[in-house]
Amino acid sequence: MLEAAKTTILIVSALFPIVNPLGGSPVFLALTRDYSSTARWLLSQRIALNSFLLLIGWYLVGTHILAFFGISLPVVQVGGGLIVISTGWALLKEKEEDDRDTARREVEAQGIFRKAFYPLTLPLTVGPGSISVAITLGANTPPHLGSTFVGILVAVIGSALVALSIFLCYGFAERLAMLLGPTGMSVILRLSSFLLVCIGVQILWNGASALLGSLPAVAR
Repeated sequence: MLEAAKTTILIVSALFPIVNPLGGSPVFLALTRDYSSTARWLLSQRIALNSFLLLIGWYLVGTHILAFFGISLPVVQVGGGLIVISTGWALLKEKEEDDRDTARREVEAQGIFRKAFYPLTLPLTVGPGSISVAITLGANTPPHLGSTFVGILVAVIGSALVALSIFLCYGFAERLAMLLGPTGMSVILRLSSFLLVCIGVQILWNGASALLGSLPAVAR
């Protein structure tokens, strides 16, 4: 029981800083600025659910999925890094002024969950970094837990706690916007977008470095 509690704490402590729902909330607000408060609340629930399913899925069967398709973690990092860079750059270059009424009508026509999985869940919330950590944690589960009921329960609880933090941070992100005001949120958005680009570059470089480092071994 003590080992199960330690593993749960390890899962949460390893995933929470990578997922970083606090840092992602300004980006979530920027991408949903034309949504109503109710729609944004519902969307945060869907993102949290999607994130939970992704985390628990990659934790339990991530290594098997990658092995089946012959994909390595560095390749996942390179591809995911490119997507994160693209999204961050688009937010960074986004114009301040829009036709809000037209945009709001488009949101209502297309449905509030149109962006729920991509890009809000993947890669902005659960990105290549989170996936890599989840796979690593799953591959290094204590042997006596393994794929037993207790081991699966531990993974479910840990992933659920991370998903709950996502729901709370995104669901109450509008409160943050009210406190900071339009100017403050604009500053936070630009900084978050720039950091998102930097994170994408770092993820890309981590994957590329691992791939380049494997070249001599392949040559031999």
